[in-house]
Amino acid sequence: MGTVSNIDPAPEAINLKPGIVQAVDVVEARKASIGDGAEVRRLLPQRTLRTIGAWCFLDHYGPDEVSRGPGMRVPPHPHIGLQTVSWLFQGLVLHRDSLGSRQLIRPGELNLMTAGGGIAHSEESAAGRPPVLHGLQLWIALPEAERHGEPRFAHHADLPVVRDGAANVTVAIGEYRGERSPAEVFSPLAGYEVAVPGGDDLVLPVREDFEYGVVAVDGSAVVGGALIAPGLLAHLPAGLSEISLSPAGGRRLARFFVIGGVPFGEPLLMWWNFVARNGEEITRAREDWVAGRFPEVRGYPGSPLAAPPLPPVPLRPR
Repeated sequence: MGTVSNIDPAPEAINLKPGIVQAVDVVEARKASIGDGAEVRRLLPQRTLRTIGAWCFLDHYGPDEVSRGPGMRVPPHPHIGLQTVSWLFQGLVLHRDSLGSRQLIRPGELNLMTAGGGIAHSEESAAGRPPVLHGLQLWIALPEAERHGEPRFAHHADLPVVRDGAANVTVAIGEYRGERSPAEVFSPLAGYEVAVPGGDDLVLPVREDFEYGVVAVDGSAVVGGALIAPGLLAHLPAGLSEISLSPAGGRRLARFFVIGGVPFGEPLLMWWNFVARNGEEITRAREDWVAGRFPEVRGYPGSPLAAPPLPPVPLRPR
């Protein structure tokens, strides 16, 4: 099981262009196989929806049983041009990176890694872990002014939680009702975990210049009038001042993850674990990884991830 990586053995090159919607649009996840054959629900990017703000990658995985066997094992692998966001609903994961970071992440905490010009990292199930793993992996595309900067890593264990009526809103990225996450991002963004008691509705105030995506974490719900469930993403256009969230199915507690941002205007090309602007940058990053020119991740009990072959046709924006 993997987080914050794309270890598909045959990734396609995807040109990430902002989607344009006039009303709530429901997008169905693609099933993606990672590493050891485990499946994730890949909600971004898709042919009809490439990005939401600068959010350019979103996998929802689990709940998965990890009490037996090795659990999650994502070998060291490279990134350029993005930030990785690790978010857990259940479980325990150990992050290592080429800066020397060694950090456990638990539910309600944030691991934020900024690749800049290049970083490598690994993820694995930690000793003494709970039996179930459930979470999200997300990437944020870095704007031109930041994408060649120095890599860095931050862990935030004490995020603001806003009581909004009967609901709790954990502010992972951005700001909500005057409470701001300490996480450093480089474009206007929002990322919230929203917990709503069963039977209660929540009207979420939002920025009119943001587009939004809403994931139902563990059951069905109505979002802006559209029914979603795990494996479906509600995409809402810029221009709204609020989003209604309504749990369905009589659950005692419903959870959502909400992402948003100003539509990202820069051209992007994504392949494997790289976000770039053209095929030459991606080819060079792959060559650097194969040649061992990325810095080393120390302590992972295994070999680094091999780079998949490049597609037979040149990588270029369309």
